Amino acid sequence: MIGTGLYTIGEVAIFTHIPAPQVGRWLRGYRSGHRTYPPLWSSELSDSPLPQAFGCHDLLEVRVVHAFRRHGVSLPTIRKACQHAREYFERPYPFTCQRFLTDGRAVFAEILEQAGEVENTRLLDMARKQYVFEKVVRPSLYAGIEYDTSGSAQRWFPADRKRRIVLDPARNFGKPILTESGVPTEALFAAFQVEQDSRRVAAIYEVPVVDAEAAIRYEQHLNEQRLTA
Repeated sequence: MIGTGLYTIGEVAIFTHIPAPQVGRWLRGYRSGHRTYPPLWSSELSDSPLPQAFGCHDLLEVRVVHAFRRHGVSLPTIRKACQHAREYFERPYPFTCQRFLTDGRAVFAEILEQAGEVENTRLLDMARKQYVFEKVVRPSLYAGIEYDTSGSAQRWFPADRKRRIVLDPARNFGKPILTESGVPTEALFAAFQVEQDSRRVAAIYEVPVVDAEAAIRYEQHLNEQRLTA
């Protein structure tokens, strides 16, 4: 979907380095015993002809959910925080809106208090008495996200500070491409597997060698993720 991105559960998992079963539970919902739990939010493509696919905002929100889960925050608490933040910030995908980085602490703290989780030592920095929010929602988690003028996440640079690779929902359905030329990283890596020479690949696609090498490294890293998924 142009302007939204188009990803399967498997692609979200690979691009974010999060196990696919976890991604599926958060984005599609799940059953536990006799209970059915809905997704944490309605996906960008839930009303589209491809309701089983997901958009770029879904992918980026999943990264924040994963960070919260790694620090012991329960899914019910994350669900409540997401709903409350949606209303507070008036954004459908609040975890990755620009204001959440600066103003989300109070929202999250209120949810923790309501959930009775403020006494959980895993959720507190006992030395500074700070919420897990400050451990999770840190600039490094948001460093690669570029925002539009309204403060909504617009695209994501996943690889390095040079921003040679981008996931941009307005280009190539959000799949990884070289930022400047728009050449898919997958195509460059496929050429490298044949040529075994990054300079030759760069010449074929008429891109700088450093860009070709960045794409090759990125795809090799994704392949490692696929092998361990």
